[in-house]
Amino acid sequence: MSDSPLNVRLEQYEGPLDLLLDLIRKQKIDIWDIPIAKITAQYLEYLDRAAALDIELGAEFIFMAATLIHIKSRMLLPRDPELEKMSPEEDPRRELVERLLEHERFKNAAEMLQQKRLIEENVWSNPQIQKFLPDDEGPELAVTLIDLVKTFEQVLERAKNRPVYQLNHEDVTVPDMVRYLRSLFKSKPRNERLSVVQLFEQQRSRRAMICLFLAILEMVKLQALVLVQKDPFGEIMLRAHKRFDEIFTDETIAAINEGYS
Repeated sequence: MSDSPLNVRLEQYEGPLDLLLDLIRKQKIDIWDIPIAKITAQYLEYLDRAAALDIELGAEFIFMAATLIHIKSRMLLPRDPELEKMSPEEDPRRELVERLLEHERFKNAAEMLQQKRLIEENVWSNPQIQKFLPDDEGPELAVTLIDLVKTFEQVLERAKNRPVYQLNHEDVTVPDMVRYLRSLFKSKPRNERLSVVQLFEQQRSRRAMICLFLAILEMVKLQALVLVQKDPFGEIMLRAHKRFDEIFTDETIAAINEGYS
């Protein structure tokens, strides 16, 4: 009998990374030491079962299957000991593991924001609260993080229809994007607002977009940046909070760097 966790029912996944994460977490596998042959077999079994049930999967599932097979073949090929001494080969699984961890962070953030939305929907706000806002806040509408997630999803969806350059060995990180945001806002007048959509669309890869999204989440959570709209359902803008200089320090970036290391 197969040891695959897919024996009972065929679950639905939003993408191949969701499927891989589920296989890894359900079996309590160390994500930094994935048994690539076993996971590849289980992944391919899922694709076979989906095909048997006439479940249509996107091209990204097939591409991931090819990626897994490629990684498996690289790990099976013998490596010349002398060549290994001269130029140690990086673990073929490393890039996949980093993508999985990045995807898991984004997924956890989305789930957290979904819970926050459910709480907000069941809380009555006081319409007189505007009287207690500082005068320098201006006629703005507060934006929930749920709105940011929706906007980000729309940008990613549009990105599928335009060239997005995925650089080889791109090493952009969330702390890199935090530093990018700090330098960007330091070069602007304090009350200037920047379009969140434009910030996302200026990035050259999906990885950079995700890292920027997580960086914005971090800085909004720390109250260094504020999400606002001028009109209901209007474009989401980002501006510096009055505590920007107090919070946006090298120590803050170092702490974030440690959290994502």
